[in-house]
Amino acid sequence: MANLWKQQGIPHKGWTLENVYDVREDGQSEDETTYETCMMCGHEKIRYVHVVSHPDYGDELLVGCQCAEKLTDDYINPQRREKELRNKTSRRISFIKRSWKISAKGNEYLKIDNHHILISEDSKTHKFTVKIDDNWGKKHFDTPEQAKAAAFKGIEYYKNKGEW
Repeated sequence: MANLWKQQGIPHKGWTLENVYDVREDGQSEDETTYETCMMCGHEKIRYVHVVSHPDYGDELLVGCQCAEKLTDDYINPQRREKELRNKTSRRISFIKRSWKISAKGNEYLKIDNHHILISEDSKTHKFTVKIDDNWGKKHFDTPEQAKAAAFKGIEYYKNKGEW
């Protein structure tokens, strides 16, 4: 991939940080992850992708943290946002590895902050579904770990909405 830092016509300042995301936010293993390549410097295997935009450049760029800092001339927020994602990843891993209890019907469950989380296996399809309190998820998962990762996302969603 070309190094856009050396290419004429590419603004080097004045970019805005639009978003930061983790390419492994669904809990994929390292082997099954499709990493990004920094569109600015060409550095490969970017896990935490910073999306930046510029009024004089038509497309958004997907870049690593260091390029995001230089482009936005902001040496605080790209690192802070990436750190928040790293912390969220740690919370998700801890959540999945918790000591889940087994119900009388053989389903795994947890009680957290007066909320009940259930991972249920369909006896016919052998797929797993998630229930948080009285709300059943619509998706079906191949493994209990995938269902637990989805349960974590559901909890995070409720927390961010202030309903937790």
